[in-house]
Parts: sequence; C-alpha cells; structure tokens
Amino acid sequence: MTTDTTIAAEIGIVLYPDVQLAAVHGLTDLFRIAGEMSEASAGPGARVIRVTHWQQSGKQAQIVCVYDSHPGTPHAPGHLIAPPSLIMPAKMQPMDGFAAWLSERHAAGTTLCSVCAGAFVLGETGLLEGRPATTHWAFAEALAARFPAIRVETDRMVIDDGDIITAGGILAWADLGLTLVERLLGPSIMLATARFLLVDPPGRSQLPYGGFVPRLDHGDAAILKVQHWLQATGAKDHAVPGLAQRAGLEERTFLRRFRKATSLRPTEYAQQIRITKAREALEQSRRPVAQIAWEVGYGDAAAFRKLFQRVTGLSPADYRHRFGVAAG
Repeated sequence: MTTDTTIAAEIGIVLYPDVQLAAVHGLTDLFRIAGEMSEASAGPGARVIRVTHWQQSGKQAQIVCVYDSHPGTPHAPGHLIAPPSLIMPAKMQPMDGFAAWLSERHAAGTTLCSVCAGAFVLGETGLLEGRPATTHWAFAEALAARFPAIRVETDRMVIDDGDIITAGGILAWADLGLTLVERLLGPSIMLATARFLLVDPPGRSQLPYGGFVPRLDHGDAAILKVQHWLQATGAKDHAVPGLAQRAGLEERTFLRRFRKATSLRPTEYAQQIRITKAREALEQSRRPVAQIAWEVGYGDAAAFRKLFQRVTGLSPADYRHRFGVAAG
C-alpha cells in the first residue's frame, strides 16, 4: 500500500484472553483489502482504514497497542471490535479491565462492536442494557441469562444500533467488517471488497443457519421424560392432555413447568422438532415438499410452507436450493 493515502478512520481490534485469532487477522486483512480497493478507485489520496490491535500488558494490565497498520500518529480509534472467542461463553474469563476501557472509549465517542461471543465482552460494560444485540444463535440464551436487560435478537446477522454494532455467527466478522467499510469508505468500496473476497454483502439473516437446541439440563424429570418422548416420536402427537398424563401432572401444572423448563409452549416445542426434521429431509433428499410436510406431521402443505418460512427465513424450496446435498 502506498503512503499517499488519507486515513478515513482507525479501527481497533480487542485481543482479549482466548480471542479467536482467525477473526482478528481476517478483519485486519479485510480492512487492508478495502483500502486497496479504495486506492484502485480513487488513486492518490485515497481514503483507507488504519487498523490497530489492543491487548492487556504488564503488571497493571494496561491496554496497549500491539499492532498498527499505519504507525506514526496518535491513536484515536473511532471503532473498537470485540471478536469471537475460541472457547464457550461459560468458560470466558471476566473482562473487567477491557470492560472499563471500552466504557471509557465509548464515553469519548468510540463506537463499540462485537462478533459472536464478543457480545459477552460488551455485555460486561453495561452499555447493552435496554438495547437490541445479537450473538451466535447457540449463545443467545446464555447471553440473555447473564445480561437480562439486553434485548437479544438473533434473527439478524448484524444489528447496527448507531454507537454499538453487534454481529452474530463465528464468521460474521466478514459481515461486520463490510458494514464498517460501507460506513467509512462508502457502498461502492464495500461491494468491491465483497466481490474480491467472494462473500455476500451485509444483510443476511441467521435464521436459515440456526438449529433447535432443546434445554435438557433443567432438572425437571417429569418434563424431561416428555421431551424425550416428543423427540423419539417426531412430536406428531403433542396434545396437552396426553403430554400431561405422560408426565403424571395436572394440565395447568404441566404447562407451567414445561414452559419454565424449556422456555417454550408444548406446541412451539413440537413445531421446532418437526421443522428440524423437515430441514434434514430437505437437505438430504429430493422428496416433494408436500410429502415431507406430511411425513413430519403437517397435512396442509401450504400451512407447512408458511410455518417453515417463519422459522427459517426461507421457503422450503429456497432452503433446499441453499443447503441441499442431494440435488443433481
């Protein structure tokens, strides 16, 4: 990269303990490539992004810069990114030092960003309270439990709330990176960068990638017995009276305990099991959609298509086109 450029903004990437280095280096490369696209388009004086990495160092655990793509001038990161973690959220270390530093930077005007489990780092700042935020769909429940004031929404891959931007899946660092490129260098440079990287522009939904992960560690043996039965039978019979009888509970008690244990009503739980089985059939077979609907318990194919679209964000045909392995 030539030196005859203009720094559009500085983006800092936070290297907290157990951070995923693939995302750190991937974001660094994405912003470098965006700068090269800008130079190719605008020539001398093109706007580029300065990328810095920040890590705790020394006995005082001060936050210091350990990498700078354009050294020589004082730091002023306009955006700071908490990338994904290599470990599950339950095993992530407390981030008190980073949380305090991020809060200070935010108060000074820095936009805070996260990817996947990086939302747990931002959560410790308290700045997500009352705000919408996303994370990996598999971590949504844990994020909501640890930080109840956050409005956790996993249907979108990126939630841009102005001064705080959160992105969903482990590889959603590309979506976040392109979102920032569009904000700082413009849509044409963002699209050029996306084309060069062979990735989709921002705007994807997490819904098609999500999966049903039932809660089984709640400790309610009666409800667990019903859950196992629903899974084994494909949830084709989920009438509440029969389920309550199977659990050995009065209906009102069963409904209350089922929702407490699973966070879902029995009908919603059965729908998730059925849609999961429909996903598998669409991915692994070429059977007609109406036949799959009937096989998983829906006699009305039109109603099945509508429900499938609501749960996954795609029609059954579009889902098969994207994820099917039995085509051709």
